[in-house]
Amino acid sequence: MGVWSFVKDAGASLFGSKAEAAEVKTTTEVRAQVEALQKEIDKLGLDAKGVEIAVEGDTVKLAGTAATPEEQEKVILAVGNVAGVAKVEAEMPADAPAPVFYTVKKGDNLSAIAKATLGNANRYPEIFEANKPMLKHPDKIYPGQNLRIPQK
Repeated sequence: MGVWSFVKDAGASLFGSKAEAAEVKTTTEVRAQVEALQKEIDKLGLDAKGVEIAVEGDTVKLAGTAATPEEQEKVILAVGNVAGVAKVEAEMPADAPAPVFYTVKKGDNLSAIAKATLGNANRYPEIFEANKPMLKHPDKIYPGQNLRIPQK
């Protein structure tokens, strides 16, 4: 089981305000968070069959794996890049390489990230493609967002 850290105050607001996300205590509220995360995964068109979602405080736990390692990484990012989520615990298929994620910093763009992580700024389309459907445009990234870095 891997554990990935996320910027808790960055990302889509699926759980209401930041204060509301931090104060979830009842079973009904936790269930609502799980449903919101599942809707986000469905909205993105990710194949998360076989993946069970649980929320414990600011940690999302994913039991089971998606159809492919790539799809599993995208599910991890989809639930991790949500305001109020600080960690995601998830399984990866045994034969899959460890995922490589990058946290966007202020002033970053995909070219700079490609140069830093892949050694060539012109490889930014690979990062963009690896993060679809979460990314809609290569210029629409924000500080605190985690991105998949493709490995070959």
